[in-house]
Amino acid sequence: QVQLVESGGGLVQAGGSLRLSCAASGSIFSINAMGWYRQAPGKQRELVAAITSGGSTNYADSVKGRFTISRDNAKNTVYLQMNSLKPEDTAVYYCNANLRVVAGREYDYWGQGTQVTVSS
Repeated sequence: QVQLVESGGGLVQAGGSLRLSCAASGSIFSINAMGWYRQAPGKQRELVAAITSGGSTNYADSVKGRFTISRDNAKNTVYLQMNSLKPEDTAVYYCNANLRVVAGREYDYWGQGTQVTVSS
């Protein structure tokens, strides 16, 4: 059993900052990659940022230069530092992990989502 626990969402003024965190726990053998997706009402879920076990990162064009993804492998935790937030960043943010469980199989796991609301 694997669980992803997200925290850090909330309400912030435009131009402000938030820091999201996501900790994976359970029978984890190794983590291939972790990342953040978001989904706004009426829109499709999109990749925001991801980081691989080797430290390679990938960002959506809309957040480059504003968001930074990082990891703490010892804690199986990924962070998303969000600066210069815009109203269009408002969405439910979901943590994702692609990992190998102790039993040997690789799976994608999702957190329950955390709301980020940016007011104008």
